[in-house]
Amino acid sequence: TLAMTIRYKLGLTGTKIGCDRAECGACTVLIDDVPHYSCSFLTQRARGRKIVTIEGLADPATGKLSAVQQGVVDEQGFQCAFCMPGFVMAATGYLKTNSNPSRQELAHGVSGNLCRCQDYDKILTALMRGAEHMRNA
Repeated sequence: TLAMTIRYKLGLTGTKIGCDRAECGACTVLIDDVPHYSCSFLTQRARGRKIVTIEGLADPATGKLSAVQQGVVDEQGFQCAFCMPGFVMAATGYLKTNSNPSRQELAHGVSGNLCRCQDYDKILTALMRGAEHMRNA
């Protein structure tokens, strides 16, 4: 799968494999700017497409975090953080289609992602801060 290729062939371990059944969203990456579960996406299907992992969101020249990543840091929107890369990727993809969402809209946009710590309120607050950063950039 694409998740296995990303983690074990490319060594990019920010993409997490939680369930390996396309149920939790921890493995979310952007494929042509659209969020996909990489654990259920065949690597062969990704050929020639633009793939972005959590490692690819920060500015490569400066290391500056993306707007959504910065929102998560600002709000400390996590507990164990295992789910965070997936949430950040899902929110980033969603915000490309709706840059000024309501809290409910953003919650729907990341609804395919699960958190075992279940602190969804904190996560959504952080993602909303990321959306704010994106609008103000």
